[in-house]
Amino acid sequence: MRRSTLVPFLAVEGALYSAFLYLDWTADPSGLSLWLKYAGILLCLLFSCLGALRGGDRLVPPALALTALADWFLLVLGEQYLLGVALFLVVQILYLLRLRRAVGAILLWLRLPLTLAFLAEVVILLELPAELELLCALYFAQLLVNTAQAWSLPGSTWRRFALGLTLFVACDVCVGLFNLPQLIPASLHDFARVGMWLFYLPSQVLIALSAFPETKESSQ
Repeated sequence: MRRSTLVPFLAVEGALYSAFLYLDWTADPSGLSLWLKYAGILLCLLFSCLGALRGGDRLVPPALALTALADWFLLVLGEQYLLGVALFLVVQILYLLRLRRAVGAILLWLRLPLTLAFLAEVVILLELPAELELLCALYFAQLLVNTAQAWSLPGSTWRRFALGLTLFVACDVCVGLFNLPQLIPASLHDFARVGMWLFYLPSQVLIALSAFPETKESSQ
């Protein structure tokens, strides 16, 4: 990965990240934070496309495109939650395909029990429509297993991908906590409000970086 490409990307993402975290922490009412967040996601998409054009992974750009579309519904519009979660599920299916290409297995024996376990938790803790409960359980189970599989692979590319998925998990844990204000302390709820994007944009940055081909130097 060329330094002349990496440094400007990380600099712009870092500026966006710092700005919207400050706005979130100060509860700025202007709405600017939303657009800074979405700009960061779109930049990740563009950067992953560059990686694919340079011989990197071609599944990451469509996955990040679907991520951006899901964020359009969930973040920008604040509606169509069923569609947004469904798109995130498709994203994890694309990452599953990426991992299957590398390891030759999808660990279905683990994905199905986890889906049922998370479905039970969602039904108990969150008052959601049945379709949304099922999609959330399916999505989170795929995310967790994909994360575990990614950590089993060697090389800097897969470490970036695995860390990105791990931060993705942390983001979703914050989303879950944020939606349980009656069950958690106010201080934890306040952290979850900011923590969602504290973890989310770095996760997408790392996933975008993982789209670039691994050089011999980086794999040593």
